[in-house]
Amino acid sequence: YTYDGDTPPSARQAIRSVGHIVMTNPDMLHTAILPHHTRWVQLFGNLKYVVIDELHQYRGVFGSHFANVLRRLRRICNFYGSQPVFICCSATIANPAELASQLLGEAVVLVDDNGAPAAAKEFILYNPPVVNAELGIRRSAVLEACALAEPFLRAGVQTIIFARARTTVELLVTYLRRALGGSPSQVRGYRGGYLPGERRAIEQGLRRGEVLAVASTNALELGVDIGAMDVSIMAGYPGTIASAWQQAGRAGRRSGQSVAILVASSAPLDQFLVAHPQYFFGRRPEHGLLNPDNLYILTGHLKCAAFELPFGTGEEFGVPTTRSILEFLCQEGILHQSGERFYWMTDVFPAEEISLRSAAAEDFVIIDQAAGARVIGEVDRFSAPMLIHEEAIYIHEGTQYHVDKLDYPAKKAYVRPVDVDYYTDANLAVSIEVLDAFPGEGHRALGEVAVRALVTMFKKIKLFTHETVGSGPVRLPEEQMHTAAYWVTLDDRVTVGLHPEEIQSGLAGLSHLLGVVGPLYAMCDYRDLRSVAQVRSPHTGLPTVYLYDAYPGGVGLSERLYHLHYQLLDAARGYLAGCPCGQGCPACVGPPGETGRYGKGAARLIIHRLQDQG
Repeated sequence: YTYDGDTPPSARQAIRSVGHIVMTNPDMLHTAILPHHTRWVQLFGNLKYVVIDELHQYRGVFGSHFANVLRRLRRICNFYGSQPVFICCSATIANPAELASQLLGEAVVLVDDNGAPAAAKEFILYNPPVVNAELGIRRSAVLEACALAEPFLRAGVQTIIFARARTTVELLVTYLRRALGGSPSQVRGYRGGYLPGERRAIEQGLRRGEVLAVASTNALELGVDIGAMDVSIMAGYPGTIASAWQQAGRAGRRSGQSVAILVASSAPLDQFLVAHPQYFFGRRPEHGLLNPDNLYILTGHLKCAAFELPFGTGEEFGVPTTRSILEFLCQEGILHQSGERFYWMTDVFPAEEISLRSAAAEDFVIIDQAAGARVIGEVDRFSAPMLIHEEAIYIHEGTQYHVDKLDYPAKKAYVRPVDVDYYTDANLAVSIEVLDAFPGEGHRALGEVAVRALVTMFKKIKLFTHETVGSGPVRLPEEQMHTAAYWVTLDDRVTVGLHPEEIQSGLAGLSHLLGVVGPLYAMCDYRDLRSVAQVRSPHTGLPTVYLYDAYPGGVGLSERLYHLHYQLLDAARGYLAGCPCGQGCPACVGPPGETGRYGKGAARLIIHRLQDQG
């Protein structure tokens, strides 16, 4: 039986007492099963196998959290006297044995003979036409995806369209409904923030064939049975080769020939892939990277483990410094040491304070005031300032809502339905400060940084034409995060002979380039790694480019790039040489408005000097 958030209370007791095969998810295991293991004595005492499907999803911060959940699971199994065999499954990962070993904390045996049948699939990389050659801007990937989907839908071919952001999903639903007319129930959206009942209804409609088209974030990339799709369209590169193949694989599962179309946006990473198709088709999917010993993540799960079972003084939880952390938690009044054991002593339920998928556990709820204060969705804490600030247009299942009030302390957004011809997009300003630096080599260094992010303003963007028709300020608190970073410093040997405008342009161009090729070499999602340029860094006193992990404590991405520094520069130089633009464009060093007229030439010279001087 399936034991998740949608399981009726009446079924839960039966599953706990007589369940032989229990299907659940990491979140339910984390918050509902492990903390209440005394209700699952029958299962844990007789547990033989643990099957972990879609192994490639457990990377980055999510994988780091899940590795600690598995440490807690093994600890409880050991308490009840069982030693289950772990079976991990994945279709799209370059290092399955390494990733599984990191997750489980022990050696594994790789079985990689693939006998699965597969029908023919047409895979198309489509680059929209250029609408502004000087700026390197192409027609909107969202509009092109709609145009490509229309003939399939008019012919009754069930189609799924993937988008990278929640707002884009809602735009796709809006555009397709207007283009096709007919019943709105034939075109649905699917993303995080929908209530469980809505998601189940959409999944059922897809399986029955009642829903002809669905626009989705990566929420439908895997794990959900949605029937027999024939066409998969990606409105923009999803960020990793693994995700792209997963999304393409949503079509053709039960039928014969299928088609997958990746529609490139004007974003640099998308343009790199359509210009170098051999990179996409010739490379294996990304390596999974994780860091289960990240102090933020480890300490949170150590609290959960102590809540579940007392710790012995010599017991290790993944790291030899376990006792030091336990003693620190005693000083904080969270644990109590009595003899040779550490006991939980507060009234807090620790699992509720940890979100496996983000650095913050708190979600904001969205309340429709016109429907009797009905909750229509939710947004995670770090997305809230971008999506539900006051005066934002929040789109849910194709319906537009105006955010009248955001109660930040209470984590509630009050909205009302409206019918306007625009949506909103917020700007994020980021600053960085070095907290601790490790000994570096040449122009590169590695260390710990504090990142401050502030949403400063929002733009009103017209539907269909995507023109900016207005703007306004956003007044919300600054978010702070401590993480790991790798940075490149330009000393006098690199900038000699360049005037200040050239240095500024070249620095911005280098930051943009490293932000493009960095995720490819860290083999991570583009959202996991960020780049920031400082013309005069307070830490180095020189022009500096920082690449940092987008998660508190870091998950090993910037450290990997530190060791791949010269390969990264080679890739940036080759990418720059292959871009056909004149003085720079969004596909290489960034828009000319951001990098000036010297952007491309100055970036090329700076990279050349960095390589020569080592």
